[in-house]
Amino acid sequence: MQLSKIQKQSRVMAGIVFILGLFAFAAAFGEDQEVEAQLGGLVIWAAIIEIFHGFRRASSDQRKLAWRSAAFSILLGVFLINSILLLSSALTILVAVSFAADAISYFRHALTEKDERKKWKDWLAVGGNLSVLLLMLLLQKKGLHIAVSIAVGLRIFGIAFNIIAATTGKIDEVSEDLMRSMHLEGNQELSAIAERIEQLEVIRTPFDRYWITTFIIILFFIHLGRMGLDRSFMGVLSPLVAVFGDIVIAMVITYVVIGPVLFAFRRISTPVEMFLWKWVQQIPAGERSKISFRSVVQQILEGRLTGRIRLRKAGYSAVVAIRTGLKTGLPWAALLAAVMPVLGMSWYFDTENWASGVWDTWAAKRADTWRMNMAAVTGIPPSANSFRLKPGGINDSMDFSFVVIGDPGEGDASQLVLKDMILKVTDQPLVKFVVVSSDIIYPSGAMKDYEKKFYMPFKGVTKPVYAIPGNHDWYDALEGFAANFYEPALARKTMQARVDKDLKISSTTDRKINEMISEAAFLRKEYGVPTGFQQAPYFQVSNGVFVLICIDTGVERQLDSLELTWVKSVLKNSKGKFVMALLGHPFYAIGEYQGSMNPAFEKLHQLLREHKVPVVMAGDTHDFEYYKEEARNNDGHVMHHFVNGGGGAYLSIGTALAKEADMPTSDFAFYPGHDPLVKKISDNTAWYKYPAWWYTRQFNGWPFSAEWLSAAFDYNVAPFFQSFMEIRVEQSKHQVRFIPYSQHGRLRWKDITSTIGARMPGSHPDDFVEWSVPMHP
Repeated sequence: MQLSKIQKQSRVMAGIVFILGLFAFAAAFGEDQEVEAQLGGLVIWAAIIEIFHGFRRASSDQRKLAWRSAAFSILLGVFLINSILLLSSALTILVAVSFAADAISYFRHALTEKDERKKWKDWLAVGGNLSVLLLMLLLQKKGLHIAVSIAVGLRIFGIAFNIIAATTGKIDEVSEDLMRSMHLEGNQELSAIAERIEQLEVIRTPFDRYWITTFIIILFFIHLGRMGLDRSFMGVLSPLVAVFGDIVIAMVITYVVIGPVLFAFRRISTPVEMFLWKWVQQIPAGERSKISFRSVVQQILEGRLTGRIRLRKAGYSAVVAIRTGLKTGLPWAALLAAVMPVLGMSWYFDTENWASGVWDTWAAKRADTWRMNMAAVTGIPPSANSFRLKPGGINDSMDFSFVVIGDPGEGDASQLVLKDMILKVTDQPLVKFVVVSSDIIYPSGAMKDYEKKFYMPFKGVTKPVYAIPGNHDWYDALEGFAANFYEPALARKTMQARVDKDLKISSTTDRKINEMISEAAFLRKEYGVPTGFQQAPYFQVSNGVFVLICIDTGVERQLDSLELTWVKSVLKNSKGKFVMALLGHPFYAIGEYQGSMNPAFEKLHQLLREHKVPVVMAGDTHDFEYYKEEARNNDGHVMHHFVNGGGGAYLSIGTALAKEADMPTSDFAFYPGHDPLVKKISDNTAWYKYPAWWYTRQFNGWPFSAEWLSAAFDYNVAPFFQSFMEIRVEQSKHQVRFIPYSQHGRLRWKDITSTIGARMPGSHPDDFVEWSVPMHP
């Protein structure tokens, strides 16, 4: 028997899905223990194919079953892709729930299916889902990634089987199938109207293509205008990513929001529609008045019939489905893109920031390689005395201080509100230099953002400014960072080395490198901010008794072999000195221990413990936090951990909303406190976001976390809770003092939440907050 075109396409679809299933199974036997994101992508692609195929199925029941199954698959995929953001047990629970819900869906359909030949397929799906649940129960203790990989593989195989087994319609029988589904196949007038509508749709096709293409081009130039234009790879691709995001949102709006709503409405109103058609046809077509209430009703009914035909044609052709989705959803996607930054949710729904996710994935795989190659080309060996910066005024006898500012670079009110206090503190004679710790520039570390988000806010700072990059600074392969903070000659050399390491597959040319370095020199001169002293993204400032070792932890909280060798050498050489480690990521933050997020990061923590480092500070989390890590192995060593990331980015809310009983150390402090933070967000949250805020407060954002939802409540209005720190190295008193500031000046103990053990002995609520750590314990 010869297969129809749609049947052949169905087999191709099933074959593609089957291959996706094989990839999922292969993940179960690989060495990678963190495969959830890849599995999520595989199951979502399978679900998308199932959605398209669902439109092609001949019966209404089969279509709804396919769409429900695809919805569960997409939900599963979203959970898997975002597994790193889920709370500890949430992933297992949510994956299990998605399979259980799908089993219930097929079970209900099996009970109502009258065709015994089709019923066994539903029972097979029920058994498959329950088998997956049993498999997860048996294997989760031995390896969750194995259980999830096999479960996802079985689910994808099930999708492939359903595609093969389903009965499909034909593209040239759209009107006949529609009349049959509406039980109107004998109605000659309606059949003729349906065929006429089909022909008109074909005529409209080139006009729709032109309209959609024009709309996409306009969106691209809108994004290009808002994001800025440069000749870098990111400068061109980022607006394209934003447009692709608009397209995705348009399809989601059409088929996830508008489509189901219209489907539900049509299902409810179909009896009324059939009644009205009968009423219209009580008068023969040739005898109806062209201007009458009956003719108006007929026009409305023909419009609804047009919608049904468009949806059915979309199901029979992927090209038509995409065209229909874009035609319906693009205006709404454009409106969403326009208003979301105003609503304060730009990190989630503003597609211009979606590029950051792309660059994060890219940079995560390459940052260590880039860093190592860029350091190697300098010719500086990773020894105890290498990568040392020498700001003026630091010797072995005199007291000095320096300022650390974390995560400043959004360039909005929350950053600028700190400017006058930063200038006041850094202008003190005792302050010799400034360090910016983590995420100098959001969202992607691009050179084009440095004037607005670094030089203008730091204008007036006259002390040398150093920096260690955060994950966002790595998104442009560290080019903006190198151009502004490296010695110019080394910046050129290291940027070229990165390009060479990437086999010159880059839009970064010698000319582009020279332009970035020249622009950095121009901005440095115009704004008077002293930068351009570093030789790497990590460095040390030291004298005979004190060492500040600044460690770049990249994107994934890890060091390459050269940087690790350098860190070990500096630590070994610093025996007997007071060592302060400044990192890109904290070991403790948002009320949790985060060292275990990466085995290499936990090993770094252990290395600092072995060398009895007394103080570790980091940015990345956008608030102020303190944790006192008590002595281990009865050696008497105490490690003081500071989160110092309140320099300007959106405020993190995870710590303030966390349960104090669940804190990872017995003694801790944090700013802002729970009540002031809740009041600000409650006062500024609009009605349409209040359910999300209520849910975040009641359930701490489960299955995600309150911290992950921080950007949804980013309000750049007073009161602000930004912060930075001054570190005073008082050699005359053999102590190092750690002093936090807000935009109003020094914080007082009554401003922050703290345990008794976290405060200095004898402190009172009105006293200034500070921690004093002896240089020679």
